[in-house]
Amino acid sequence: MDMKQIKTLLQEFDASTLSKLKITQDAFSIEFEKNIGVVAAPVMAAAPVATMAHAVAAAAPEAAPVISGDMIVSPMVGTYYAAPSPDSAPFVKVGDRVKKGQVIAVLEAMKIMNELEAEFDCEILSVLVSDSQAVEYDMPLFAVKKL
Repeated sequence: MDMKQIKTLLQEFDASTLSKLKITQDAFSIEFEKNIGVVAAPVMAAAPVATMAHAVAAAAPEAAPVISGDMIVSPMVGTYYAAPSPDSAPFVKVGDRVKKGQVIAVLEAMKIMNELEAEFDCEILSVLVSDSQAVEYDMPLFAVKKL
């Protein structure tokens, strides 16, 4: 990831309602976190990419889930639903093999229920959001392995 990509990512993160974002790609890792409180936080000068990656990796010793590999992301802002109705089984669960075009979730936006279909054949490795959770545009919903 080059500095231009990091700046773009930082601008998009700043404009979003997310409070924390961590990305790991091969040996590179970066984490952003917004201070939502009233107290102003000191601003650090920009560091070279390699230094930022090492500083982020060293500063994050907690076992937070790392998002890497292939993802299925939200195509819109809305509310994520894992099943067609509250008393139904979820569309997919960890370990399921999904075919291209198969419905994997429902996203509610402006009172309209939109079916989210898989764009490729894959296996669900992890569900990254919980049922009824608000999601942002391009937010990772599922970690998958392409088949």
